[in-house]
Amino acid sequence: MKKTIVLYPGVAVSHFLPMMQLADELVDHGYAVAVALIDPAFQQHTAFPATVDRVVSSKPTVRFHRLPRVELPPATATDDGDFLLLGYLDLVRRHNECLHDFLCSMLPGGVHALVVDSLSVEALDVGERLNVPGFVFHPANLGAFAIFLQLPSIRAEGEPSFRELGDNPLELPGLPPMPASHLFSQFLEHPESQVYKAMMNVSRRNAQYSKGFLVNTFESLEPRVVNALRDSRCHHGGPALSPFYCIGPLVEKADERRDRAERHECLAWLDRQPERSVVFLCFGSTGAGNHSVEQLREIAVGLEKSGQRFLWVVRAPPVAIDDDDDSFNPRAEQDVDALLPAGFLERTTGPGVVVKLWAPQVDVLHHRATGAFVTHCGWNSVLEGITAGVPMLCWPLHSEQKMNMVLMVEEMGIAVEMAGWKQGLVTAEELEAKVRLVMESEAGSQLRARVTAHKEGAATAWADRGSSRSAFARFMSDMDRTANIR
Repeated sequence: MKKTIVLYPGVAVSHFLPMMQLADELVDHGYAVAVALIDPAFQQHTAFPATVDRVVSSKPTVRFHRLPRVELPPATATDDGDFLLLGYLDLVRRHNECLHDFLCSMLPGGVHALVVDSLSVEALDVGERLNVPGFVFHPANLGAFAIFLQLPSIRAEGEPSFRELGDNPLELPGLPPMPASHLFSQFLEHPESQVYKAMMNVSRRNAQYSKGFLVNTFESLEPRVVNALRDSRCHHGGPALSPFYCIGPLVEKADERRDRAERHECLAWLDRQPERSVVFLCFGSTGAGNHSVEQLREIAVGLEKSGQRFLWVVRAPPVAIDDDDDSFNPRAEQDVDALLPAGFLERTTGPGVVVKLWAPQVDVLHHRATGAFVTHCGWNSVLEGITAGVPMLCWPLHSEQKMNMVLMVEEMGIAVEMAGWKQGLVTAEELEAKVRLVMESEAGSQLRARVTAHKEGAATAWADRGSSRSAFARFMSDMDRTANIR
């Protein structure tokens, strides 16, 4: 009988998809995989439920179980469907008994191990009660995770809070100087606030209760922090860190088998463009990537002035921000065409394409015509850019994306920063200049060379005797040993 691993993914596209890539690897290595799902139907934003449905239908060898829905307080979700941290933690907590019942239902064969998302760490208590070894899956990079794990131990009582530090840098082993202002927003709240304490608690529980950490990165991409975490001196006197396994990149692959009739129309346009000639702009799968009308117009002007071919995925802001402007519809679903500068779409037809809401990002990045990627720095997108060998322009929006940007620019050398994000507006002039830099200059060629080297490193990591394949083998060995001695 196959050993059964239960995966408990986070309730967000960026957390769910990499764990489903992990599911594939476990199945390929002979394990049975069951996925416990918190029902995504409560979300007002449709991207996550649609993603879950697509993945469930595509993985017949994986057992998916939707946990019973629980009653949620009205304030659990924000208006746009994104969860605040406290609401998310409450959601996971309310599902613990449902998860417990599901694990119990798998008797007599039982559960070999439980792997939970890094923000769902309270679910490890469920595994502990049932004597099931629990591991944590972190869908992002090791650098941001190392910061997350160390924050509770690096600010002594009486020292300025992270909030008070502002842009002053944190100096952590194996990492470039990280401005305190770039941390997760919850760490920048008042230290006595409920959300700050909750985030610190999640960090401590990650560090103390997991049997090990699976991280969606590969060693040659982040060698300094890998070595630093292996050195006990990086823990600042805190508890010894559980083993960590760099098993990335876990990303979806370009669908080269897709029937041409099913291909998105933007791919047919890319087919007609010269190699490495197109700038691709896309800002993630959630509503957080919706820019203001003013920002959309700056992007449009900058793209047009740059003279570069472009493929731009646009989401309209949910409401009008200028009631005196009659050029657009102030309903929730605005007309994107009317939000852009007059005549922009007509003038750029041919060298440019505007796609509303969604494009097949992985397929676009792997297309020979794509030459640069303007990204919000979500880690899935970063890995997709790396594995496609495309240099990037960083425009962070939220979560760990500011930290990712520092790592991409300062440590990995694969991107340039759109500095205007700090003021809340990237000007047309900056966008034009940065796009030209990446597409036309020697500095851009150097970026491309470095990202190409990391692309090759990503492929090597999962090759025979590669670092990620070896780390995955260590994980399976440690997991089997821990399960057998319980």
